[in-house]
Formats: sequence, structure tokens, C-alpha cells
Amino acid sequence: MDTFESIPLDSLEFNPFTEFGTEWALVTAGDPASWNTMTVAWGGFGVMWNKNVIFSVIRPSRYTYEFMERCESFTLSFFPESFKEVLTYCGSHSGRDVDKAKETGLTPMELKDSSGGGSSSVGFKESRLAYLCRKIYNQDFDPGLFLDTAIESHYPEKDYHRLYVGEIVQVFRGSGR
Repeated sequence: MDTFESIPLDSLEFNPFTEFGTEWALVTAGDPASWNTMTVAWGGFGVMWNKNVIFSVIRPSRYTYEFMERCESFTLSFFPESFKEVLTYCGSHSGRDVDKAKETGLTPMELKDSSGGGSSSVGFKESRLAYLCRKIYNQDFDPGLFLDTAIESHYPEKDYHRLYVGEIVQVFRGSGR
């Protein structure tokens, strides 16, 4: 399969807790000439402002953060279980230092909004599903607003995440079904 197949969002059946929590994903921003990806295990799906959305969080110290800040769109790509080592690599190596696609064998492909909305980003041919999202909101975590003091233990360096909310523009099925 050389291209992705667009599928209707309402045809999906999945458990959002396993998608992020145990299976992980790659969040990617940029275009085919300049992009970066990183593994994420925190995030969620939902409805906000009458839009189907994905929530993702990225620390400012991550290279992908720079791409998320300058791009209007991003993707979340989910893979078969057999890609766990690839996702581990992408989460433990910086795109500043290595070519993650070359090192892992992933095939980056541009995903474009077929409705003409202008959204595009990079996804991976080997993914099961890739969600193309248009950023609609972001906000830095404020530790003064944590109601559960245990949350602070996730930030020994005080490098609080930025929350991104992306409207799901289109869903693609890759070759890793």
C-alpha cells in the first residue's frame, strides 16, 4: 500500500485508554521537507466546542515542540504492537541528533485534508491509523492549578507540558492494519 485510505471517524472502534496508555503513538508536526516526531503515551480523544478532538501534551524541551509551535496541523499515528521497539526508539532519541525514519525504517508520507481545508502533516505508512489534526487550542500547564499534589512528581525538572487540542480533520488507515 503506497497511500493511506481515508476512513470515516464514526467507523472507528477502539479503547482510548489502551491507544495512548499502553500502545502509545507518534505525534508528528511539519511537512515532508522538515518534520519531527516523538512518542507520546499521554493524551486523549473527545468532543470539545462541538468538534471531535485529540488532546496531546508536549514538553517545551522536546524538539517536536518547535514544530508544533510553528505548524497549524499535526498527526497522531498509532501502530501495531510489533512496532513497540520503534516507538521506544522514537521516544528516547531526539530528532535534533538522529534521522528517526532512517534509524527505524519508518516511511514518512504527507497526509493532506482531502476536503480542501488546507491541513497537512506527516504520517507513517506503517501505522494502523493516523489522525490528521488542526490545532485549535493550546495552553501551558500551570502547577498552581494541580489539584492532586502527586502530579508534581512528574515534573522534577519543572518542565511542564503544553497541552494541544487538535480538531480531527481526517482519519487515515495505513498499511499496519
